[in-house]
Amino acid sequence: MEVYYAFLSAIIVSLVSFVGALTLFFGSKRFKNIIFVLIGLAVGTLFGDVLIHLIPEIFSELDGEAILPSILIMTGILVFFVLEKFFHWHHAHTCEGDECTLPRPVGYINIVSESVHNLLDGILIGASYLVSIPIGVATTVAVIFHEIPQEISDFGVLIHAGFSRGRALLVNFVSALFAILGVLIAVIVGARSAEFVQIILPLTAGGFLYLAGSDLVPELHREQSVKRSIMQFFAILVGFTIMIFIPG
Repeated sequence: MEVYYAFLSAIIVSLVSFVGALTLFFGSKRFKNIIFVLIGLAVGTLFGDVLIHLIPEIFSELDGEAILPSILIMTGILVFFVLEKFFHWHHAHTCEGDECTLPRPVGYINIVSESVHNLLDGILIGASYLVSIPIGVATTVAVIFHEIPQEISDFGVLIHAGFSRGRALLVNFVSALFAILGVLIAVIVGARSAEFVQIILPLTAGGFLYLAGSDLVPELHREQSVKRSIMQFFAILVGFTIMIFIPG
């Protein structure tokens, strides 16, 4: 049963890639007015999943042994740091006002980096469901809230790199499908190795801590408006509260 839920979750996460299409109907300016709230929700759900579900599960069956899981959590942080460093150059572009121009190869690098990112998301989701359905659901929710602003950004990158709107949506969706492959890898490897989940969960916790703390929180600090900052604060609380109400 857990396997079916894992694949269903990966499919749902993949469909989130089409959120970029909403910018075509509502306009990019309207999305800019709500994206800061979505990022706040992502921060709250990522931190909440780590602190409420993943870390307690990681340490629940240990007899005072905290060194190895702690090392693996830190390894997860470093792995995501290295991956982001490796792909970071594809964000380099020039902007004048609201107009940005990107060389076309940047679009292809964006596709590759997001495919790797989605593959990892699928592995994390699959491994979480191997622990329990509630933890799998919590991790899926955290990934979805993180993916919504990310997919909107990716769609914009592809458009500014010269992709047509239809092609941008298509390649974004194909990239998102790597999450399903990630679940398949997690299920196959997890069935053959009892230690797989014990290794992946701390790496997941570290990765989520890195994404929330390094990628998303700095984005929140770019907002200087007092009113919007207060809204961000409550968005983080809402995201965290969602994780509280998902049983562990």
